[in-house]
Amino acid sequence: MHHVDRKSLYTSLEARIDYLHKFLDWDDRDIEALAYGAQHIQNLIPAVVHIIYHKLSEFDITARAFEVRNTSSESPSKDELSSDSSLLMERQNFLNSYLTKMSQLSKGSSDQSKMAFWEYLDSVGAMHVGLQKSRELRIDYIHISLTLSLIQSVMSQAILDHSSIPISRRAAIVKSFSKVIWIQNDLFARWYVRDGEEF
Repeated sequence: MHHVDRKSLYTSLEARIDYLHKFLDWDDRDIEALAYGAQHIQNLIPAVVHIIYHKLSEFDITARAFEVRNTSSESPSKDELSSDSSLLMERQNFLNSYLTKMSQLSKGSSDQSKMAFWEYLDSVGAMHVGLQKSRELRIDYIHISLTLSLIQSVMSQAILDHSSIPISRRAAIVKSFSKVIWIQNDLFARWYVRDGEEF
């Protein structure tokens, strides 16, 4: 049985990542699967971004974040943002870059085997609770978790439908990408939930 120090889960990002990796059985096979699928995933990103932002634009509470950068704001939102709105394009560009970074398995800092990659995902979580220094962004966790779920669903279906990839490879890519999404979900949740606040 593995021992996990509870305090370290809340005081050390490295300890938290180590626990997440061990619990999810994250290993070199996941890195290899994502490396194999990286180009296929990157080719899907523009369509995935379009689907995600189309969905976010369907609801006033999420669309409001494009204008006021805060889903708890009661400010009225425009009925509909145009697809070429600078606010919408800024967020789409971020999601595009974010998904690209999630899919890249170069020898550089995007490599999921390196702590810098997980630190980046953690910083994305911090950014969405207003801890970014330049322009404050505050998105309620419900919208974050729904968006991650939609990303996982759309990306998984697109990969599984990709008939040029052997089915065993498609399954491995989906499994590994799902682990990254769930680790990202935890790295969002750690900025929202109050567990471990005594540390």
